Amino acid sequence: MAENKFCDNDVIARCVPMSKLQSVIGGKWKILILWYVSFYKVQRFGELMRRLDGITQSTLTKQLRELEGDGFLHREVFQEIPPRVEYSLTALGQSFIPVLQTMMAWSETHLCPDYENPYEV
Repeated sequence: MAENKFCDNDVIARCVPMSKLQSVIGGKWKILILWYVSFYKVQRFGELMRRLDGITQSTLTKQLRELEGDGFLHREVFQEIPPRVEYSLTALGQSFIPVLQTMMAWSETHLCPDYENPYEV
């Protein structure tokens, strides 16, 4: 019987970086959250709610907290009434921008060839 090529420890070891990345950016909304924050530089909670059609307030809160916890987003709370919270990219988040741009370019080429990107810089 042939040996399973996926049981090789070397193959599993090489998947660790991708598994870690998937755990950080996995989920329905995180890529879009990172995209909007990177494009607009700063996003308020309400702005993200409006941009992410279909997301619930609790899901957005959870996704933002996870991205903050993983070091991609900085959360700044302003002591005002009503409270204001702004999100921006950390240095780690900034370093991820080329990955987001590559993903967008790939998607435009292979998934949406007739799409004209309004976010292109």
